[in-house]
Amino acid sequence: MSGRRTIRERVSLSGVGLHLGRACTLTFAPGTTGAGIVFRRTDLPGAPETSAIAKNAILAERRTQLGEGEGALHTVEHVLAAIAGASIDDVIIEMDAAEPPILDGSARPFFDALKSSGIVEHGGQVELLRLGKTVSHVDGDSHYVAYPADALDLEVHIDFPHPLVGAQSGRWRLTEQLFAEELAGARTFGFREDVAMLQGKGLIKGASPKNVVFLDETGVVDNALRWPDEFVRHKALDCVGDLALAGKRVRARISATKPSHRGTVTFVRELLAHSHSEEQTVIGIEEIMRILPHRYPFLLVDKIVEFEEKKRIVGIKNVTINEPFFQGHFPGHPVMPGVLIVEAMAQVGGVLLMGTVDDPESKVVYFMSLDNIKFRKPVRPGDQLRCEVEIIQLRANVCRIAGVAKVDGKVVCEAEMAAMVRDK
Repeated sequence: MSGRRTIRERVSLSGVGLHLGRACTLTFAPGTTGAGIVFRRTDLPGAPETSAIAKNAILAERRTQLGEGEGALHTVEHVLAAIAGASIDDVIIEMDAAEPPILDGSARPFFDALKSSGIVEHGGQVELLRLGKTVSHVDGDSHYVAYPADALDLEVHIDFPHPLVGAQSGRWRLTEQLFAEELAGARTFGFREDVAMLQGKGLIKGASPKNVVFLDETGVVDNALRWPDEFVRHKALDCVGDLALAGKRVRARISATKPSHRGTVTFVRELLAHSHSEEQTVIGIEEIMRILPHRYPFLLVDKIVEFEEKKRIVGIKNVTINEPFFQGHFPGHPVMPGVLIVEAMAQVGGVLLMGTVDDPESKVVYFMSLDNIKFRKPVRPGDQLRCEVEIIQLRANVCRIAGVAKVDGKVVCEAEMAAMVRDK
């Protein structure tokens, strides 16, 4: 895995939506690095955009919905499944209606369109959702368990009281090729006995045997199955699409029993609450020790995970009980001294400033002033200190920077600093 992925050129598909029954032209367009999956309603004034993330999902019936009101996006799960199945991180989905075309009822047409447009890497850091422990979730009849893993390993169990469906199970370790061969073509299905009820709710207006596997009491109506277990495969496809609402590539072994769109959306929110994103090391400790003169016990940067030359840097300090300052600050109540939190930010800033000089090994950074220092929360053993520093002003060898330190996404300290790069 290298950089984030998008598509090379625009590609469009047209048809009617499954539930709303309206005509829609959907166009995939290249996305900017780091923007994620973004839907754009071209039929509305200002072409409003909605990010495909769990917090924007509405717990709707029989579909995955983003947003509410006139700008809502309905039944987006097959589009999201195709994008996730193709390992695409950044893409824009333009739609001139509220619901994507259902096409053949699977993710295959969307997946094939994305592949035909050309999938390319365009830099930036791939975000992964990883777990540090097992996460369980129940939503009505839907039960989910996720275990730490290094890939998306999906196990799905369904059970419907129909002679052609019954109890089915399947397990897939997701790759782009496996998705294409095993899941992309699995179509949505429904039971004739539910048609009147769903139509009474204003749904399935665009459904037909051409885009839905309809089942009556004896079997499939005016169609044929692509696999004997196409039903559980489609439920797995829906899970892949809904898991894309994590906004990251999910790395977990997931067992889903009787999954639903509502259940998987709420499960994704639970995963996000218990996950940690994997960040790639941009500058390792060996390089940091070449750049900075600090040594034990005063080197307070373990790695750099983001670096924009002359602009911004993010460094990590893993705080453990072995830190020597915990012996006296305070016995029985270990808290990282605030001045050392500021020092950690300053050292991260020092790595950024050293990137502005030609021979960092012959230079040293002296800090000249500290302003607007605020301490928000204590830092304790086991915390991971994330120091985000950006340059405010750079003149010759004098610089002003602003730093924010966070633990678990919450600010623990912030400060502004002035520094000078000098010869050793």
